[in-house]
Amino acid sequence: MGLGTLGGKMGCQALGFSLTSCLLLAFTCSLVLSRVPHGQPDPQEQEGTGEPPLDHTERIEENHEKYSPKQDEEPSATQCLRCCDPSTPMYQAIPVPQINITILKGEKGDRGDRGLQGKYGKTGSAGARGHMGPKGQKGSIGAPGDRCKNHYAAFSVGRKKPLHSNDYYQTVIFDTEFVNLYGHFNMFTGRFYCYVPGIYFFNLNVHTWNQKETYLHIMRNEEVAVILYAQVSDRSIMQSQSLLLELQEQDEVWVRLFRGERENAIFSDEFDTYITFSGYLVKHSTEP
Repeated sequence: MGLGTLGGKMGCQALGFSLTSCLLLAFTCSLVLSRVPHGQPDPQEQEGTGEPPLDHTERIEENHEKYSPKQDEEPSATQCLRCCDPSTPMYQAIPVPQINITILKGEKGDRGDRGLQGKYGKTGSAGARGHMGPKGQKGSIGAPGDRCKNHYAAFSVGRKKPLHSNDYYQTVIFDTEFVNLYGHFNMFTGRFYCYVPGIYFFNLNVHTWNQKETYLHIMRNEEVAVILYAQVSDRSIMQSQSLLLELQEQDEVWVRLFRGERENAIFSDEFDTYITFSGYLVKHSTEP
């Protein structure tokens, strides 16, 4: 039983080896036959004809006449054509396969460094005015401001004693103080000293002496500003003079009696005040 089975297996293997050998032999013969060009006579046949072999140039011309169609003769549909013939139709070009670049796209790289800033462009023309925006919210209350600083200056003084002229100018000294704000009027020198620059109003009132001339100056520093004058008369009267002066700091305003070229006097008594001199600030220099 065991020997029969082994003999059957060996017989099958021998049969397979024989079939394989036959296939290899047939494949080898087909390769040899394919190397011989179609339509070319065998060298042995050429030897049997007795004709000398053709050279390469004559062979090409013979083949060209054999395979090229004659004039006014259309080639048959089954006739073979060579690619080197001028009348050979062009074969359809095989399309070149296209590669999809998106398939080969790699991953996104890192962001590069920022480049240098370019040059500024030309200034464009101004655009049209836009629409008015909505009203904003009410702001918060601001901090309280400084208190408005007011400037004041005023004085009013009087004299109860009469004064007669002499050989020189005399400063009129006042002995009664009505108002002297901040002490800007000096009662000892009879002068008002300006500490607040601005525009001031001044007024001088005197009582003339009958049969005598009245001649006084209102002075600004050492210059005469205005004159108060009254001619000789049989009766005494009240005489007045007033003016506005723009003073700078440290300016002085005062009154003097003219020297005694002629009889010159102002009247007063110890009981009543007939002579007064007043002034006050109208507008500070820093105010608009």
